[in-house]
Amino acid sequence: MMTVTTRLVRPEDAPALTELVRANREFLAPWEPLRDDEYFTVERQAALIEDSLERHQRGTNLPHVIVDAGGDIIGRITLNGIVYGPFQSCSMGYWVGEAHNGRGVATAAVRAIIRVAFEELGLHRVQAETLPHNTGSQRVLQRNGFVRYGYAPEYLHIAGRWQDHVMYQLINHLR
Repeated sequence: MMTVTTRLVRPEDAPALTELVRANREFLAPWEPLRDDEYFTVERQAALIEDSLERHQRGTNLPHVIVDAGGDIIGRITLNGIVYGPFQSCSMGYWVGEAHNGRGVATAAVRAIIRVAFEELGLHRVQAETLPHNTGSQRVLQRNGFVRYGYAPEYLHIAGRWQDHVMYQLINHLR
């Protein structure tokens, strides 16, 4: 397994993220919403980073990049829809570039962001959703203690159509 860390995305990450999403366009396409050509430009990536950092300032998301031991960005992991009050929960999304897929990178990144969610943000629950046939992502979640708790028909518009998702969650039992 590779040594990886996660850190808050920064505006200056736009060129590296652009290069990464371009290189992984076909690899990621089955798992993501349809992307127009503009998505794969530095300008769009910079705008997306700016938007995610604004939402981070409001406390509603935590946008991180996944970084290898050499400091290169090799993926993204984000806590979305952070809600406090009686809910104290969020949804997690992540991806790793094809060159690093299947090497424990996503498992390590999920482990790292869960520590942040529970220890730093004080959340009670993190949920994640996967396509039913995305067994690799399901294994990542299960290795990190997530349990399946449901099935959502036509949950997200992925790869051009509404697709079912398997729902997973991890409860912070240390609180």
